[in-house]
Amino acid sequence: MFKHQHPYPPFIPKNTTKLIVGTLPPPRFTTGDFKPDDVNFCYGSRDGQLWKIISKIFKLDLTYNNSAEAIQERKEVLIKNHIGVCDMVEYAYREKIDASDIGMQKPRLRDMIGILKEHPKVDTLLFTGGNSKNGPEYFFRRHIKGFRDIQLKKVSLEVPRIHQFLLEGRLIKTVSLTAPSGAANRAVGSMGLYKQMKLKNPELDTIDFRVLQYEPFFRE
Repeated sequence: MFKHQHPYPPFIPKNTTKLIVGTLPPPRFTTGDFKPDDVNFCYGSRDGQLWKIISKIFKLDLTYNNSAEAIQERKEVLIKNHIGVCDMVEYAYREKIDASDIGMQKPRLRDMIGILKEHPKVDTLLFTGGNSKNGPEYFFRRHIKGFRDIQLKKVSLEVPRIHQFLLEGRLIKTVSLTAPSGAANRAVGSMGLYKQMKLKNPELDTIDFRVLQYEPFFRE
């Protein structure tokens, strides 16, 4: 059984107002077996799309390789825009060594509520996926079951789904974004809204669609 340990502690700059919340990076980030154009930082997989989306939102020209420069670029983007990263899973076990959320067993969750209490300016959690089993929203809901006074209330059930909750009188919003992974491209392609937009603009692709979805929440 492979212990899939999260290789990065939460990255939460001082004035963070928004937290990107996922699960675990691919196992090669735990073992250090990087591909040449992986970046040794949160969401740095060459196969992921989050930094491509962020790059389009903020009109950046990021470096995509395994270098200190690439890491520093991403940290500076997060700091400048008051964004942090804190995934839900500290570690999990896998029989098959792959990056699937569904393959995680016996996950040890991070204390997200405790982390939010330590960072009082955070008012938005940006889940990189929804409430399907072992997704970030799923694990957050599992985590808050231990807190009787915390209840997620729906704001909008349209994609991306939005909820909110009170933490010691402080209102925090959660946004369940379409996952920034290649595996989610098929789901994006089947969305009615995407099909409508594609008809109007044939050059639109699944990353462009996510940019339009993500931008209001990353910029606000």
